[in-house]
Amino acid sequence: MAGQLTKRALEDSLKRLLLQKPLTKITIADLTEDCGVSRMTFYYHFQDIYDLVEWACEDDAGRALANNKTADTWQVGLENIMLAVRDNKPFIMNVYHCVSAERIQRFLQPVTFDLIEGVVEEHAAGKSVSQSNKDFLSRFFAHAFIGVMLDWIAAGMAEDPSAVAEHVSKICEGQIDAALARF
Repeated sequence: MAGQLTKRALEDSLKRLLLQKPLTKITIADLTEDCGVSRMTFYYHFQDIYDLVEWACEDDAGRALANNKTADTWQVGLENIMLAVRDNKPFIMNVYHCVSAERIQRFLQPVTFDLIEGVVEEHAAGKSVSQSNKDFLSRFFAHAFIGVMLDWIAAGMAEDPSAVAEHVSKICEGQIDAALARF
């Protein structure tokens, strides 16, 4: 429990500092001074600042997803992730401008895959589809969702997250079942 509190305190310090300067200018010393912990404490929890950024993204998205990983609720999960991203706009935009697209995709991949994997598993129940094909389908849709989210972030998060999630839902409706049937 204390470990989570320390991680969250470091995340809060990072978000505060990102309001003052770009990610590339923030040092471990800046973070530990702002947070009131030692460098050793930081390195006990994270390898570097980018590890902290990744953890913060995964943690925020995981909380936003909560239990919305089913065929009936995934749209709410996607919308909640987008709302969490928008709520952390200064943090996300700073990271977006300072980190490579590949690294951002790596941040988003586990959370997005987790969202889609549950939906694919639910749709595959009772069908004889190999695990590798289910994983492929989950990765395919996860990459599509990440692409939509990155475009939305690049556009300044102007479009309403509910509308984006609804558009994605309309495109995906019936597509998972149809793809599973082809496997």
